[in-house]
Amino acid sequence: MLQYWDDSAKYVDDKWDYFFGKKIPATQALIADVLSLPSPNQIVFAPNTHEFVYRLFSCFDLAKPIQVLTTDSEFYSFDRQVNRLSESGKAQVDKIKVSENFEKDFIKQIKTKNYDLIFLSHVFFNSGFVVQDLTAIVHAVKDTKTIIVIDGYHSFMAVPTDLSAIADRIFYISGSYKYAQGGEGCCFMSVPKNCELRPEYTGWFAGFSDLAQQGSEVVYSNDGYRFAGSTMDFSGLYRLQAVLELFRKEALTVAKIHRQIQKMQKNFLQHLAGLHHPILNEKNILRRDFNQHGHFFAFEIGDADKTKELHDLLRANKVHTDYRGTRLRFGFGLYQEDCIDLHFLKSTN
Repeated sequence: MLQYWDDSAKYVDDKWDYFFGKKIPATQALIADVLSLPSPNQIVFAPNTHEFVYRLFSCFDLAKPIQVLTTDSEFYSFDRQVNRLSESGKAQVDKIKVSENFEKDFIKQIKTKNYDLIFLSHVFFNSGFVVQDLTAIVHAVKDTKTIIVIDGYHSFMAVPTDLSAIADRIFYISGSYKYAQGGEGCCFMSVPKNCELRPEYTGWFAGFSDLAQQGSEVVYSNDGYRFAGSTMDFSGLYRLQAVLELFRKEALTVAKIHRQIQKMQKNFLQHLAGLHHPILNEKNILRRDFNQHGHFFAFEIGDADKTKELHDLLRANKVHTDYRGTRLRFGFGLYQEDCIDLHFLKSTN
């Protein structure tokens, strides 16, 4: 944060050249290394992922309904936006239920029509389910004009991810909040190489290299920055770069992080087994395979009032969870000690 302040004071209006010439390329390279993306310059930054989502929607002619395939388990921003577009008649939306057979069901639906946009999470926020084979889903989309978007918010810096085989076919969106430990305000999207889409929702960053050449046609950057917006607070990017550089210095890879979280999750399951709680037990955890799971456990409580009651009881005993409707989530992070004591729950059975 201090470096961002000092650089802004040092360069003043020349800071934009410094940001685009030094800071952005450095952070792009760090992200590309984590995700095995072959072209770091195809990564673009924005304050939030929702900005990217609507910029992608703006590539279409909204005079006719956009054909959208997605799931019933996407995060609120996308789900709210696509529901609103559906409500206004600008989108026709098919949602596939996330279940044990999700990949088969999703691919089956892909084959039923030519979709304009396909959007799904790598790790679903309300269950921790991991999509087992993103490549199979991407390869099932035969229409090259179909925009494929992978929401990696719960997988980036959490689940080992190699996008090299599909990098030039997908838009991958994520951010520095949660697992990357960079805080809010710095999200990113990888854009397929040689993309020629011209988002209608665009800002001056998308033509930064051509500012001196003002013509009648709106010109876009030939890399990921064709999807850029406008002026943003770059302190988030400074924080993300600092964290990723620290992880690299400490040889703290995503694979190592994931193994540590899995160890904590196994210890948590062993602790649960000894509690014999009627609700907080392994059978109520939403999962397909604990070996391929996100960095939180979601319990399906079945009753919204009971879910809130359990959340409040845990909070009163300094155990921080969150809940979404009837689902109670326990998160695991590197900053936590590898232990938890829920014995106080025995008195509430």
